[in-house]
Amino acid sequence: MFAFAYSRPTDLAEALATLAGSEEAKPLAGGQTLIPTLKQRLASPSDLVDLSRLAALKGIALADGALVIGAMTRHVEVATSPLVAAHLPALAALAGLIGDPAVRNRGTLGGSVANNDPSADYPAACLALDAVIVTDRRELPAGAFFTGLFETALEPGELVTAVRFPLGGEGTYEKYPNPASRYAMAGVFVWRGQGDAETPEVRVAVTGASQGGVFRWAEAEAALVAEFSPSALAGLRPEADDMIADIHGSGAYRAQLVAVMAKRAVAGLAAAR
Repeated sequence: MFAFAYSRPTDLAEALATLAGSEEAKPLAGGQTLIPTLKQRLASPSDLVDLSRLAALKGIALADGALVIGAMTRHVEVATSPLVAAHLPALAALAGLIGDPAVRNRGTLGGSVANNDPSADYPAACLALDAVIVTDRRELPAGAFFTGLFETALEPGELVTAVRFPLGGEGTYEKYPNPASRYAMAGVFVWRGQGDAETPEVRVAVTGASQGGVFRWAEAEAALVAEFSPSALAGLRPEADDMIADIHGSGAYRAQLVAVMAKRAVAGLAAAR
């Protein structure tokens, strides 16, 4: 690793001040991406600001018709929370699929969202559930927060403090994990709620597959509004040229995985009704 200054503040204002003091300072949440990057000498921050002691960034609560989860809440806490299981069971199930036990016990919601890894699971939940990303400066709808591969609308020194998930409707998440890393090669979160009059509202968010990162699959949404069944998705798949192609699979392979995971998610929701 390159040399850096390390601090572990107990106050959010102190953490923000340290981050503001240098353009090269980096916040450290669960460290599941940052620490391996440092070990490989691919990053050289001047300061690491460890957020693990910031109690204000932890916890799960109900507030104003939404489930509010602090940024430093670990995956395992989301997966095992009675509140999450009761109000957003699909989110609890998703958290239980992240990585392995070691990752789930260290990784955090805020770190995952802020990093916006193209194969991360939480961004799909945020888009499909129409979540709001809360920072120390503002609130951003998920659709405006995720801007591209490893890119978000966060400004320098800005910290994610919580994610607010509106309640209502029903959803499910299906993913095809990489056998080694357990990252999603294709993950699809389908949410269904009551829209205007008798027309349902459907959101389909895809992670793990696209060169542009997480995205809403508008074509699938339109088909499912007309008929909410796996058969409505017959013949539909994203453009293969837009999908990631690497040693684990071609663009066409990932496009097919997306189609299969979407059908499984819809089937799971239909069976639960």
